[in-house]
Amino acid sequence: MKARARAARTRMPVVGTALLAIAGVVATVAAGCGGGAGAAPRITTTARAGVAPVPPEQGAYFGAWVPEGGGTPSASPSPSPSDSGSPSESPSGKDAGKPGMAPVAGFEQRLGRRLDIVQSYRGWKSDFPGGLEKSVADGDRYLLLTWDGGDAREIVQGEHDDLIAKRARAVKALGKPVFLRWSRDMDKSSEQKRVHSAADFTAAWKHLREIFKREDVDNVAWVWCPTARGFSGANAGSYYPGDDQVDWICADAQPGADYDYRDLSEALKLFTEWARGRHKPIMIAEFGVPKSYGPRRAEWLREAAKTLQDPQVKAVVYFNSDEQAKNARDRRRSYSVTGDAHAISALRELATAPYFNPRNLPVTSGG
Repeated sequence: MKARARAARTRMPVVGTALLAIAGVVATVAAGCGGGAGAAPRITTTARAGVAPVPPEQGAYFGAWVPEGGGTPSASPSPSPSDSGSPSESPSGKDAGKPGMAPVAGFEQRLGRRLDIVQSYRGWKSDFPGGLEKSVADGDRYLLLTWDGGDAREIVQGEHDDLIAKRARAVKALGKPVFLRWSRDMDKSSEQKRVHSAADFTAAWKHLREIFKREDVDNVAWVWCPTARGFSGANAGSYYPGDDQVDWICADAQPGADYDYRDLSEALKLFTEWARGRHKPIMIAEFGVPKSYGPRRAEWLREAAKTLQDPQVKAVVYFNSDEQAKNARDRRRSYSVTGDAHAISALRELATAPYFNPRNLPVTSGG
């Protein structure tokens, strides 16, 4: 895998009947061929095809988080046309009018293909599924539901069992395969007040899974997702609940605001080295190129496409949002490509490459 850093400072099966019980069944998927880091380990998952999401035999699913308006910070002034998160024309297509789907449809229109995965975010005590989740489940896209975590010790003590069971039943009622990414970035220092420790986190994870099992929820693939940066010092691997508890290994991998320019390969390096020891598919659930890279954004995306063609990487999700920016001038934490013709073109190249289109979805001319 090329590392370069400049520190300058199958159409998805539709599940319309009662869900099948996996009862410990393990589906094994042979790793596909790619242009990344060579042979991947044999990939296993407890999820069952047609019930919960399983990796494609070849290549990787492509998805995105596409918030309304590009996720521009609410205190920001009106963006310039080149930075606008709003589409220049109304999105079209049969799904554009469904609740929550207009931003997704507009993004797909410019990308020139339908997404495999649509991501949503929900707070720990939020009700879900909402409009977006139901709209995604109504079609043949996969839903990646990112659910914030609660206090790990309170969860283990059973203080939130009713809430967890209610949410488990709601996910089951969707009747479609769902990626569930619970308590992402648990390794960050900002999360320690509720996570407490790696031991507390893994105990909470197991408790959550046990409740989902008790509620016979089989349409969920469990996605464990620390930060990629956490493997360089925060000992992110210590938060791993175990191979029998995880279906997909994941990382969030923005380059980092403390770099003037940094390739994705460098941001992912230590995480992927750790993941080689696990027989699990990899998901990169949040990756994005900062607006501060300016005319080099397209170059960054083309290099990222090479990095992500790794035979163990089975899903990639672009973070098309500026919501992490502290203000309108914070371009190091702004990742939306909407309105940037060169970046959109490069991301389209990635998304429409055969490796990232394993279901052979139709490719259009784009918007």
